[in-house]
Amino acid sequence: MSVITLINRPARTGAGLHVVQNSAPIDEEAARRAISDLLRALGKDVTNPHLAETPRRVAQAFAEMLTPREFDLTTFENEEGYDELVLVRDIPFHSLCEHHLLPFSGVAHIGYLPGDRIIGLSKLARVLELFALDLQVQERLTKNVADWLEENLQPRGVGVVLEAEHQCMSLRGVKVHGSHTVTSALHGCLREDSRSRQEFFTLVGLRS
Repeated sequence: MSVITLINRPARTGAGLHVVQNSAPIDEEAARRAISDLLRALGKDVTNPHLAETPRRVAQAFAEMLTPREFDLTTFENEEGYDELVLVRDIPFHSLCEHHLLPFSGVAHIGYLPGDRIIGLSKLARVLELFALDLQVQERLTKNVADWLEENLQPRGVGVVLEAEHQCMSLRGVKVHGSHTVTSALHGCLREDSRSRQEFFTLVGLRS
């Protein structure tokens, strides 16, 4: 799995942290050669003009799907003392199953109970992308996002729910179309306090 690096950076309003994925660089040329070899192994004629650009295109596609954007973690002092749930629903995401290299995609619902600081709402989607654009399983991805927010935002509670359809189920194997896998990760009050937990799952649209 990739290592996430936080770089202190002076900021006028936020926490001054720049977030990058510190993973090994992608060798697109080596990926092109490997994809060409894979096509041959699958019995395809790589001299066919229709396949001439396929290795390059596939290498670039995988590089894009495995490279999240860097971003500044913008947080603000909770000057008003807001202590109710903040929830962003239906954040689209996609990731790659580490077992079959096939996509899974869906929506995320991310909420937190603020402590001393609040986070820019768009950054919740950025944190999701940070971990989603990697080789993943949905269970770990859900926990990655929740753990990261708990550690770096230090809220009173965090809740993350992912709903996704997996092409490794819909295109191969059991070939079940339209089924969705739901995973959740909770920390703090959203895990320990039954009323807060119920409110979170009700707003997400799930039963606790």
